[in-house]
Amino acid sequence: MPLIDTYRSNVAKKRSELAKLSSDKAKETGKIPPLNTKIINAQKTIGRTSSSATAKSKLGEIQRAQKSLADIEKKIADIDKKIAKKSTEINAEEKKLRQEEERQIKKQEADANRRMQESANQLNSITQAIAQQGMMQSYLATEIENLKYVPEKITVLFFASNPKDSSYLRLDEEVRSIQEMIRKSEHRDSIIFESRWAVRPLDILQAINELNPDVVHFSGHGSQTSDLILENTDGTAKPVSKEAITQTIMAASDKIRLLFFNNCFSHSQAQSVVQYVDAAIGMTAAVLDSGACVFAAQFYSSIGFGLSVKQAFEQAKGSLMLQNPQEEYTPELYAKNGIELDKMFLVKPQ
Repeated sequence: MPLIDTYRSNVAKKRSELAKLSSDKAKETGKIPPLNTKIINAQKTIGRTSSSATAKSKLGEIQRAQKSLADIEKKIADIDKKIAKKSTEINAEEKKLRQEEERQIKKQEADANRRMQESANQLNSITQAIAQQGMMQSYLATEIENLKYVPEKITVLFFASNPKDSSYLRLDEEVRSIQEMIRKSEHRDSIIFESRWAVRPLDILQAINELNPDVVHFSGHGSQTSDLILENTDGTAKPVSKEAITQTIMAASDKIRLLFFNNCFSHSQAQSVVQYVDAAIGMTAAVLDSGACVFAAQFYSSIGFGLSVKQAFEQAKGSLMLQNPQEEYTPELYAKNGIELDKMFLVKPQ
């Protein structure tokens, strides 16, 4: 649970406890008027009666009522102390919550500034590219030559993991949507889609060795500590560090060109693994189940129409924004040094 949610939960819990203490105090306070009335009535009876027995009986009632009042006042005093202590605790938790909210706002502002700087850098790159139009003919000739080496078919290996002790994800719907969008694409026969389910750590290399894929796709849960959540033999969650994933991919196949991490908080894995593959996609934050499905399906559809990895990513991001506008900045695309993603194709374009 994020720290800010923990603070909010603590504040709500302590406010609930304070409300109960106030209710307990009100109940005890409500007992005082009847006892005072009882004492007054007994005193009046003593003043009117000439019977010593009656006077003695009423005096006993007064003493018992006074003792009850003393007990109630003691309880109220104890409750007041607890109320004061609980109010102090609430103030402390609210202060923590405010500080965490301020920290989150600053982080969001920093992220927004970083994205603005990245956009400015991209705009600068575009401007420079326009100024170099004289070199375009040479570049196009080179790219046409490079396209001769784009494979006739590619294999996409989809790893799905949804441990039984984690929240349910509709990974089957994601696979169905991807396969449907591939079937509708122009170069559908160029994409072979293979899936593996309830994935354990040792399943990764086994499947890669079997299929020698061009694209490896992970779908499921991720953690804020940049761990990928796979499964143990009993079906429970098995966190796997980004270092372990990177080492696994490094030792796997030289044919892998793209890693797609469709998991929450997976941008660190993507950044790390592009040392060994041409490109990787990761998520900077939590992503909704529906958004993850739409984003992945559109990406592979665009690849199936012969678009570059960069174009496919941008189209997938556009589809995600139509579904969940608040997730505009969640997906990130990373490239290996020297790789131009707008010129990286997985299937042959027209």
